[in-house]
Amino acid sequence: MTISKYSASGNDFVIFHTFVKVDRSTLARTLCHRHEGVGADGLVVLLPHDAYDFEWQFYNADGSEAAMCGNGSRAAAHYAYSNGLAGSPMRFLTGAGVIEAEVDGNIVTSELTPPVIVDREISAFGKTWWLIDTGVPHLVALLENVETFDLGEARQLRERYNANVNIAAVENGILRVRTYERGVEDETLACGTGMAASFHRAYLEGAAGEKMVVVPTGGEKLELAKKGETLTLKGEVRHTFDAKFYTNDGEKI
Repeated sequence: MTISKYSASGNDFVIFHTFVKVDRSTLARTLCHRHEGVGADGLVVLLPHDAYDFEWQFYNADGSEAAMCGNGSRAAAHYAYSNGLAGSPMRFLTGAGVIEAEVDGNIVTSELTPPVIVDREISAFGKTWWLIDTGVPHLVALLENVETFDLGEARQLRERYNANVNIAAVENGILRVRTYERGVEDETLACGTGMAASFHRAYLEGAAGEKMVVVPTGGEKLELAKKGETLTLKGEVRHTFDAKFYTNDGEKI
């Protein structure tokens, strides 16, 4: 099988397109393995759709399915555009709903699903957390700085609420975000929906305007903005390489 490797602001993905929708959780674990596979945060599979440009299957590195991934949506849009599967702008179906995206060279903007605040009053480890669904659930604590991120606390919160865990701070007009991602089960260099959730809380608390530069752990700058009831996520996407990957006999691709 031919696969493409993509990087989107710190998250990396394996992407391919096919015509058959099957369970690819085992394949995701194989491809995303950092030592025995290609290595990635997630697997994205693009499939034809009658009403939209395409639909996707998204798998975390551990083989679990996720309804949405912000940076994954931008990588998928670039792949679809580059391979003639969609024009720009495009609309595609995810588990969280329909995503709209535009490709301008290596800069890709995704319009995410409307954020939903589930709970504003979660107290844990001396912090106040908001639970916000931006396609997938995120716990967000808005702090003075993000220098220290206790991953032990994050793992407990992830298990307790079955959510990703983010700490965020506004420093010199920039929103800085660190994310512990479920499915990866560690801090990642970036998380699009986590940055979106953090921006949404900062905006509602008056700490951010309608548009803001966001910097995740990986250090790349992205732009998050309000657009009506939704949020847009804009940043660079890199197609790093294509490769042939040989699966085990009988493994579904």
